[in-house]
Amino acid sequence: MAKEIVAIHKHGKLSFLGGKVVVTAEFDGCKIQGRIPDEVGNLSSLLDLRISGNNLVGSIPSTIGNLRKLQHFDLTNNKLTGFIGDHICKLQHLGDIYLGKNQLSGFLPNCLGNITSLREIHLGSNKLSSNIPPSLGNLQDLVVLDLSSNKMVGFLPPEIGNLKVVTLIDLTMNQFSNEIPRKIVGLQTLVHLSLKHNKLQGSIPDSMSNMVGLEFLDLSHNNISGIIPMSLKKLKNLKYFNVSVNKLYGEIPSSSPFKNLPSQFFINNEALCGSSRFSVPPCPTSSKHRSNSKKVLVLFLLLGIALVFVPSIFVFLWKRYRKGKRALQQPDSLAAITRERNSYYELLQVTDVLRESNRIGSGSFGSVYKGVLRSGTAIAVKVFNLQLDAAFKRFDMECEVLRSLRHRNLVKANTSCSNLDFKALVLEYMPNGSIEKYLYSHNYFLDIRQRLSIMIDVACALEYLHHGCLSPVIHCDLKPGNVSLDEDMVAHLSDFGLYCAGRKPNDFQGDLSLKQWVSHSLPETVMDVLDANLITPMNNRLQNELDVVASIMKVALDCCAESPAGRTNMKDVRDSVAINLLVWTLHGAAF
Repeated sequence: MAKEIVAIHKHGKLSFLGGKVVVTAEFDGCKIQGRIPDEVGNLSSLLDLRISGNNLVGSIPSTIGNLRKLQHFDLTNNKLTGFIGDHICKLQHLGDIYLGKNQLSGFLPNCLGNITSLREIHLGSNKLSSNIPPSLGNLQDLVVLDLSSNKMVGFLPPEIGNLKVVTLIDLTMNQFSNEIPRKIVGLQTLVHLSLKHNKLQGSIPDSMSNMVGLEFLDLSHNNISGIIPMSLKKLKNLKYFNVSVNKLYGEIPSSSPFKNLPSQFFINNEALCGSSRFSVPPCPTSSKHRSNSKKVLVLFLLLGIALVFVPSIFVFLWKRYRKGKRALQQPDSLAAITRERNSYYELLQVTDVLRESNRIGSGSFGSVYKGVLRSGTAIAVKVFNLQLDAAFKRFDMECEVLRSLRHRNLVKANTSCSNLDFKALVLEYMPNGSIEKYLYSHNYFLDIRQRLSIMIDVACALEYLHHGCLSPVIHCDLKPGNVSLDEDMVAHLSDFGLYCAGRKPNDFQGDLSLKQWVSHSLPETVMDVLDANLITPMNNRLQNELDVVASIMKVALDCCAESPAGRTNMKDVRDSVAINLLVWTLHGAAF
């Protein structure tokens, strides 16, 4: 065989075409079993190798790298395992790679981007588990990129946007995350784009409307949020557009090319609305289209409800204020914190010798453990790490601060325990933990009323620290982890006046600070920074809800002013949040 051109076709027919060396080896569908022999590397003049649809096992031999003239490489639909390997990158004349429907695993070689002659890459239905190498952006002649049905992870590299002649990109059924890269929208020759069944987030880029050649777009089964950009109506060639099973909301475009799409392309989203033929609720009618009579009716309804709720809110605030005042005038039971002690052995006993399963938190100076006294009362025992020299001073400082403070929205310290080898504070136990778990976990959730109530609680605590003490106390480390919730979901502030953060409230990482990002979103694009679970976009009070949220965010931004003198007084913060809670309640009752 090494002296003639050989082609073995599906029917098993041998064709002797003459010549001195093998340039074509075709064994498609010949039921060949076993491994690919290393001797394949001896066919140094081979241009075309096709062994698809067989029962080949084992790995791709490294001797494949000797086929320096190879242009077409097809091992599709076999049972190959192992890594693809860097040896494939030696094939600098390769135009097409077909390795799909195997069991190849591991990384996609980074050097694949050095084979600039590549026009098609077919690696679907394998077990590849790497990210997409940014070097693939070097393949200026690439027309097809198929990495579907693998286990690939990471972000989609923006370098994909350099594939200026690509017509098909299929990344279906992987584990890609983060946003759709903005550079991908420059691919005007792209006809088919499938990103379904991944973990993509963010919104659909509005500039996708520039992908004028797009006919097929599948973004289904991801975590994409936001709206469907109306600008996509410009995609006149679009015939398939599937965004089902995401977190989209807002109106579905109804004009061409969307008018002929089936309703199942939009199911299982957050709150899409629009034409009834899409099987979604109608979009809320804008207030400017309401009749004058309805406006008058709603206005009177709001005024009537206000007469009931406004006095209630201010009575609530006055009671809370008076209760805080009375707490100041009562004998201070914490004055004895350094005299009234729990014994070392008693605290060990109630915390089961500081068992790890009883630990409910940790910090720079120690850990906090849950304990249960003989009376059945739950306590939190804050044990200081005396391996740290600063822990001794820290313990004394906390005792000093806690001795002089008393407020319903501050975590209360009951007693302390101190000897040469052990120092601890016995604190009030908060059964619902910190709000950190509610804000950053899918297992817990706080609705807008709960969040506003917590804001009022925290503002009351800070107002007391700033203005209700003999000497003002500055918290310096206000964060979700330092706000705990009791059994009634009342917020209590802890670790106050004990830190020196060393960073300004508006000092964050990245080109755009968190404060700037929120500020730029107000008021028109407040949905971009809002937890989508807090509102119900399909109802007829969406804009009212967004106005309340925008107002709250404005208060938060005022609290983050760079100059302390420019920050809002905590009393005004408390009142502003209370008013917004009232407005939210009124709107909820009005519709």
